[in-house]
Amino acid sequence: MSEAKDTLLRLIALLRLIPRAPGRIATTTVLEKLKDDGFSISLRTVQRDLDRLSIPSALQRDESSPPFRWCLSENAPIDLSAMDTPTALALYLAESPLKTLLPQSVLDQLGPQFRMARDYLDNLENNGLAHWARRVRAHPNGKSLQPAQIASQVWEQTSTALLEQKQLQINYLSRSKTELKRLLIHPAGLVSRHAISYLIGSVDGYDDLRQFALHRIHQAECLEAAARAHDDFQIDNYIRQDLNTTAPIEQVELVANVSPQVAWLLNETPLSQQQSPTPISDSPWQRLHAQVLLDQETLWWNFGLNENIRIHAPFVWVDEISQRVARMNTFYATPMHSQVPPSAPYPAATHSPL
Repeated sequence: MSEAKDTLLRLIALLRLIPRAPGRIATTTVLEKLKDDGFSISLRTVQRDLDRLSIPSALQRDESSPPFRWCLSENAPIDLSAMDTPTALALYLAESPLKTLLPQSVLDQLGPQFRMARDYLDNLENNGLAHWARRVRAHPNGKSLQPAQIASQVWEQTSTALLEQKQLQINYLSRSKTELKRLLIHPAGLVSRHAISYLIGSVDGYDDLRQFALHRIHQAECLEAAARAHDDFQIDNYIRQDLNTTAPIEQVELVANVSPQVAWLLNETPLSQQQSPTPISDSPWQRLHAQVLLDQETLWWNFGLNENIRIHAPFVWVDEISQRVARMNTFYATPMHSQVPPSAPYPAATHSPL
């Protein structure tokens, strides 16, 4: 049964390659394109398939010179513009990450295409590209938290407001005040980070951009009124300089001793385009010099290496890590009934590369 399904899909893929007259395509070109689509076949099989389809599909063969060329007659009652194996594979692998990056209106339009791609690949057995989808996954480094749940109504209204540059009325749960607050937002952008998606925008009456976690929006309504434009907003600059920080981020030189396993890791996947590890005499460790951003994400990356790194500069990180270690020692040395959690904030997500 699986062979019959593969044959049917191969014939459909073949017919999609045949242009309408006066266009022509050579038999050898058909073979190459079918192989690109993942079908393992011979030239003789292609010739047999074309001969089999020539009458019912109104195929026409040009025998004026070898190799023979084929076309569909101008009045052939056939439309095969639906799905091919590469397209199905791309849609299958793209569906999950696109769910938090595309407007709901676009997702609704792509829904049938995603389902068609899944069904198409499920029905293939002997096609190499179909097996690719079953054998390939993107897996993040470190522990991944489950994505925060976003209400479908919230995503629909928020993405529409951003897409159409309209104002957005929301009921937002403030994490600091633990209460719902009604806000009128002028959307500027959207950032998906780790397990959380953030709407970037300004509150009506204010100019500064703020971040609103989508899962903390309990109600959203896209209004007809146009949103105020943020002419200077550049999303890449915002991520680099403003995301989850209150001050501009500067570049500094990281100086640290790193263990052999960290040195190996950074040789394969550099921390920075400007880094230079050098051997330390009488030690398997290396001294690392690297230009990095003075941001919380890089700090927590270093902090997650534990005893595999000893930072010497910048001093602000040395001081920060020393204080945190001291607080943790006190925390774990204190009896449970009298514990007070450390006051320093915990990051949204930490990823240890080891």
